[in-house]
Amino acid sequence: MTDSFGRVHTDLRISVTDRCNFRCTYCMPEEGMDWIPRSEILTFEEIERLASLMVSRLGVDSIRLTGGEPTIRAHLPVLVEKLAALPVDLAMTTNGATLGSMADSLKTAGLGRLNISLDSLRADRFERLTRRDELDRVLGGIDAAVAAGFEPVKINCVVMRGVNDDEIVDFARFGRERGVEIRFIEFMPLDADGTWTGGAVVSQAEIIAAIDDTFTLDSGHRGHDPATVFRYADGAGSVGVIPSVTEPFCGSCDRVRLTAEGSLRNCLFALDETDLRGPLRDGAGDDELVALIEGNVAGKWAGHAIGQVNFIRPAKSMSQIGG
Repeated sequence: MTDSFGRVHTDLRISVTDRCNFRCTYCMPEEGMDWIPRSEILTFEEIERLASLMVSRLGVDSIRLTGGEPTIRAHLPVLVEKLAALPVDLAMTTNGATLGSMADSLKTAGLGRLNISLDSLRADRFERLTRRDELDRVLGGIDAAVAAGFEPVKINCVVMRGVNDDEIVDFARFGRERGVEIRFIEFMPLDADGTWTGGAVVSQAEIIAAIDDTFTLDSGHRGHDPATVFRYADGAGSVGVIPSVTEPFCGSCDRVRLTAEGSLRNCLFALDETDLRGPLRDGAGDDELVALIEGNVAGKWAGHAIGQVNFIRPAKSMSQIGG
């Protein structure tokens, strides 16, 4: 799929549910959210058809399952097995709370890689951020993912000034000791309460400087992945930063997103979506669906414009879009 700027889009993010077993302050307001009725959520068969079409007709070669929290979707390994039959790199982003019991079945079903979201290693702070006292379960889930043979296991940490930026080196040490890759993510204006400010963003430069003071890093590089990756000078793995705000990578972005209710978004910050569920359930043929998908992607803008006067914040928060 190619947009009007010539960018090729081959990475499909599929939100399999809008629900979550945490109520993270970043993703969800304290009063909770209005969930999408289950009848409006795409079925496994509908997801499989759209994914297969994008792979066979539109060049998608990478699929990531997201949420909400994907592991709370009933019979998730069944969907994983369906998608694993496609010629794609199949991955999933999860909060890790249920991986202790699911890691082996997901691996057996064909899931290739795992990213686990974790914003604090301190039990009291983790509870404040997620409104759940379940840090031990998440840490156990990380261990289960490693034991199940997922390689690499990546930990996604959203860094927020005055909230968890004092844990940057702790996370780096955790990654080195556990043999997992830490991916720090700059705080983006997708929080559910809409309180984001530029002052809350801890930049890639600050993150790397903090780590380099304790663990010497080599110079970074960025390939097709949005993360700039820095290897430890002593050979003990690597660490990455996704600098979405201070060093945006919109010009090389190759992602599109399918929401849980079947809408296609050509950018995390898109203001419009294209409904695929309606035509799909009305009996649309492959050519019609392909035309809808191509039309959506062709309309992608040059960049998200965070920090510029023309930036418009999307109505949906991260949990409603999928990572």
